[in-house]
Amino acid sequence: MPGRAAHTGAVSHRRVRAYIGLGANVGDAEATLTEAVGALAASPGVRARGVSRLYATDPVGVTDQPEFRNAVMAIDVAAGPDPASGAIDLLTRLKELERVFGRRKRRRWGPRELDLDLLVFGRAQLAIERPAAARSIDSGADPVTGPRLLEVPHPAAATRLFVLAPLADLAPRLVPPGWEVTVETAQRRQASLEGPTAVRALASWDPVRRRWRPETGPTPDRSQPR
Repeated sequence: MPGRAAHTGAVSHRRVRAYIGLGANVGDAEATLTEAVGALAASPGVRARGVSRLYATDPVGVTDQPEFRNAVMAIDVAAGPDPASGAIDLLTRLKELERVFGRRKRRRWGPRELDLDLLVFGRAQLAIERPAAARSIDSGADPVTGPRLLEVPHPAAATRLFVLAPLADLAPRLVPPGWEVTVETAQRRQASLEGPTAVRALASWDPVRRRWRPETGPTPDRSQPR
């Protein structure tokens, strides 16, 4: 398989920490993301490690649509025989979940019933061709650019506040492969560009009740697995 990968001593039973971006703006987006977190946590071989706060975020690219709900989930998964195989296996499962949750084919950056993005996969740096099963249902909307490639870390993560804010909840000191700064530093830099209202925290994840709750009291420990 073409591409480049940063190997870390691949062993088939080894596990890696992955960060998954979740987003939705069709229907009851909060309920959808809550169910998606549960579905990911119940996926075979997945160990849930944390869920960020829930954020309301302004749409990017196509602005004439409802605001989004966004979050990030940390999971531990099998590394696979090599980083490329492990990442493709996980991405394929994410795209299948999108379809299960009713993801429909629309224009690029348009409304989403559910969007699941692989943001970080251990220490891997990848730029590899996606098999058909690992492509988004709307990948044909922009056949020239990125939808056919899996790039890890996600190429837009460093400049998207709706990714950086929830990722900083879980891993503020993480320096993803290829980055020169921590997630927290990137989040602060991007917030200064997009402004304080572009991304707004709504609720914290309750690991006992397995849902988000409005932040009216002490913030639950989001780093704890469910």
